[in-house]
Amino acid sequence: MKLDGAVALVTGAGKGIGRSIALSLASHGTTVALNARTESDLNAVRTEIEAAGGKAEVLPADLRSDDALHGIFRGVDERFGRLDILVNNAGIGKFAPVRDLAVEDLDAMWDLNMRALFLCTKEAVDRMEKSGGGAIVNVASLAGRNAFIGGAGYAATKWALIGFSRCLMLEVRDKGIRVITICPGSVDTEFSGSRDPERAPKILAPEDVAETVLSALRLPPRAMVSEIDIRPTNPR
Repeated sequence: MKLDGAVALVTGAGKGIGRSIALSLASHGTTVALNARTESDLNAVRTEIEAAGGKAEVLPADLRSDDALHGIFRGVDERFGRLDILVNNAGIGKFAPVRDLAVEDLDAMWDLNMRALFLCTKEAVDRMEKSGGGAIVNVASLAGRNAFIGGAGYAATKWALIGFSRCLMLEVRDKGIRVITICPGSVDTEFSGSRDPERAPKILAPEDVAETVLSALRLPPRAMVSEIDIRPTNPR
């Protein structure tokens, strides 16, 4: 896929994996629409992109609001007139044994990790079909393949995301739309709380995930990697 001149929307772009993906896309000539709830985080990423000679726009919104979500895509239409890449990265994790997991926490994970992603995907597919193709990158997790204590609610959303992505890939591949599901292991971000400097050398960096996304996107049109697991080489 030609990244130079493309337009991408990255959700959860203010920090961590989303930030790294946005920076990497921009460094290859992609204009990036940045979405997250915290506008100050997005402005910091935009400043970093523009300082390196890239292009970015800030579209802050809480994806759990349907009106705000649809407004993001209207904003993409108004500013760019098309969408070539959607990176569904926004997500939250609440970790507790099933008996202790609050239903409000389960609902919050489902609303963002799956429902909002579903609506973003529908918006993107409509646009990409009209323009003749594109790519949808869904950031899942190895938690969508493995069980662990305290992860039932979060893992359920990621198992659902992988199943959703597999079906979507089959539905849109003949329309020139590639669906790429990325399943990272532990990544050195603040996702599960504060960062631990002692663990950092033993787990993935956000930049590792970003580089994997770019490698998948840059395959020639005849080829598609539909799922990628990313693990630390030696976590011990």
